[in-house]
Amino acid sequence: MRITSKGQVTIPVAIRKKAGLRPNTEVRFTMSRGVVILKKATTSRDHSHRLVEAMRGRATTGMSTDQIMALTRR
Repeated sequence: MRITSKGQVTIPVAIRKKAGLRPNTEVRFTMSRGVVILKKATTSRDHSHRLVEAMRGRATTGMSTDQIMALTRR
């Protein structure tokens, strides 16, 4: 594997899957004893995104969007 002239490298699919690295995942680089370490960054945005994804599709109010919007505008 080679680094491109722009400093880019492709992370193999198996490693991305195992590490949970999806498109647009923030990562962080550190060095320890001459070894470069790539870690998935943990930010509050990551936590919020996971929370929203976990809740997606779970609403069971039986109300239409217009009815919900009317409630929020009162």
